[in-house]
Amino acid sequence: MDETDKSILRCLRENARMSASSIGTRVSLSVSAVIERIKKMENNGIIRQYTTLLDPACMGRDICAYISVSLEHPKHNEGFAESVRRNTHIDECHYVTGDFDFLIKVATDSTRSLESVLGEIKSIKGVSLTRTLVVLSTIKQDVPGIPDAAI
Repeated sequence: MDETDKSILRCLRENARMSASSIGTRVSLSVSAVIERIKKMENNGIIRQYTTLLDPACMGRDICAYISVSLEHPKHNEGFAESVRRNTHIDECHYVTGDFDFLIKVATDSTRSLESVLGEIKSIKGVSLTRTLVVLSTIKQDVPGIPDAAI
């Protein structure tokens, strides 16, 4: 990947629907050269997908919380993971190091819904401890993946 590819990626991160013509103008390439470079990055797996970012508050899901979860034993990991995959209020789940085993990001419409989701998580077989942090405001929220500084 050269600097031109990185510039193309920055354009696509800004707006994945930006036309090849607009990108070409920004990076000083022809439309066909932009399309060729994008196809190459798609084929090499650098670009995995195009998506739409939704505003959780506009979708009625303006309560965000991070829940740290400890399991009694690693034998419960797969069952826990399957329960998490089925829960529509859970946006992210990461297997982590440290005092807890998993870190979950939840978005709900109310504290009552958050309480319900937390109850569901606590009732999953093997869950021994949770710690919940409710987000009051967000200072920075970048697009998932590699930060702009890396491209």
